[in-house]
Amino acid sequence: MFLNLANTFVAQGKPATSVFLVHPVQLSRWLDEAWAAGALVPPLPGVTPPNAAPLLGASQIIEDLNLPTQAAGGLIDPSGISATNPDNWSRVRGPLEASPGSGGLIWHQLIYAYLVESTGVMEIFSEVVRRTVLGETLGSLSPESVKWLRSTEELFFRDPPLFSIGGVISEMRPHARVNRRNAYWRMFGLDLPHQIPSIWGGATTPDAWKQGVGSGVNLDFREKWTELLRQVWMGLENRKNAAGVNPTDPSYVALLCRAIRDMLNQRRQGGALAREEFAYVSALSWFDLTLRSDSPIVKDLKAQASTPDGRLTAIAERVGMKSATRSRELLEMAELSSSVLRAIELGIFDDPVQAEALYSPASQLTEDMNDLINLWQSATGDRVKERPTGTAVTASAQPLRVPRPELAATRAGA
Repeated sequence: MFLNLANTFVAQGKPATSVFLVHPVQLSRWLDEAWAAGALVPPLPGVTPPNAAPLLGASQIIEDLNLPTQAAGGLIDPSGISATNPDNWSRVRGPLEASPGSGGLIWHQLIYAYLVESTGVMEIFSEVVRRTVLGETLGSLSPESVKWLRSTEELFFRDPPLFSIGGVISEMRPHARVNRRNAYWRMFGLDLPHQIPSIWGGATTPDAWKQGVGSGVNLDFREKWTELLRQVWMGLENRKNAAGVNPTDPSYVALLCRAIRDMLNQRRQGGALAREEFAYVSALSWFDLTLRSDSPIVKDLKAQASTPDGRLTAIAERVGMKSATRSRELLEMAELSSSVLRAIELGIFDDPVQAEALYSPASQLTEDMNDLINLWQSATGDRVKERPTGTAVTASAQPLRVPRPELAATRAGA
């Protein structure tokens, strides 16, 4: 959600990093407003169900968990964020109502949070915050970084404000790290590739948090998702065939899309994981935004680089840690994967004719799918472009991993 807020500042001629200058109480209130705005997304014609709001398992889940409508002069103040002055406050609602024709907000699908967190970014920045508030091992911070530090600690490393939509911590689930893993495991049958560090309670039985989850886990998500990418690649590979055999089967692609839609919807019944998805996507978007430029905290940590993964690698080195080897691919495909899965959940590709749009004709969607296939194969090691054993078609000569350029970043003072 903080990426949406950053876009609002950019539209007004302000840098995206203006988000980090907003007071944390305003940012917290803005998240509640962003949640409420999700109910305003207009319907998409021809889509079943006929509601283009984030598919959260129940048509009224946003309203059910939203704050009650207030009369004029109510007790709950709006965020008051000014798109032209991040250090200002106004009783008029902030950027969400600045563009009445925008039709509300749609946040990323949970896969976005999973892929961004798989880089190790949360644990790395946890250590940055810990070292900064407990000592001086990372040096002094600029005023802008002090604001970033305060907001980061207030929003993501302490109990959220009472009754906030992001308040997904309680006596029943007291640890945010475990809570996020629980959501990823249930929705995708995927765990993060790194363990919880011992300093934060990583135990000798690292999978103990899976107890109590039960059978409601999409353990075959990765298999179906990888097969969908393989089938789309086959379509991309053969879309220009004027003669000969074309093994592409749009009906099978549509079938896979329906299967993935059904398994994701199964986990969302009754609005389950709706709040959690919103909270976790919001949290990870904050750190994603931090890495998208040489933001003040990046500069103060002497981690300037030309790419987000380069900055993350440099920050990790400052605190004695390592980011994921394939952080570049994980960050680049996070938004692509979110968009495709959200469309699948909405039933956009349920029909063979609609499913064919994933690989033909040439369009922005087919380019995005090509990029997503390359990035997923490189990040995960799933050989998407190879045929099953026993087929007559030879395997692709393309390497499994995409080339990883050397980090050419200039790190001031390094």
